[in-house]
Amino acid sequence: MSMRPSSLWLQTLALASGMLLAVPAWADVKVDGPWVRGTTASQTATGAFMTLISSGDAALVAATSPDAGIVEIHEMRMDGSSMRMRHVDKLALPAGKRVDLKPGGYHIMLMDLRRQMQAGTKVPLLLKIRNRDGTLSDVAVTAEVTSVAGKISASSNHHRH
Repeated sequence: MSMRPSSLWLQTLALASGMLLAVPAWADVKVDGPWVRGTTASQTATGAFMTLISSGDAALVAATSPDAGIVEIHEMRMDGSSMRMRHVDKLALPAGKRVDLKPGGYHIMLMDLRRQMQAGTKVPLLLKIRNRDGTLSDVAVTAEVTSVAGKISASSNHHRH
């Protein structure tokens, strides 16, 4: 009787080892604190804000919402002495780093609104993530609408003595 392992057993062991060592090419994206700035009845656009943390290198490449005809990733930045907003094709999500979408910076722009964004209501968003291998994955988000003034950041609070 031979003590040599069978070919099938070796192939099975190699396959199982490879599966254990394989690193997924897709990133798991965590979404914290999603919110949308409320609108008045005549407004046709607003912003969605949140923090994204990806487990692997990835990029936010698109977003959709049934509440808006057009949804784009935007960046606000200073251009000389003026603040400018522009559409960007993607937003890098480096592995393990917080990427803040916030007023005055990167955000998701909701345009051609199909309804008024009233405080306390919910807005469904679907984020399209391009993983490092080029595949796309979806992240469903439900953002709560805040007052028209939006959220006040902790850094803008003033201490009173």
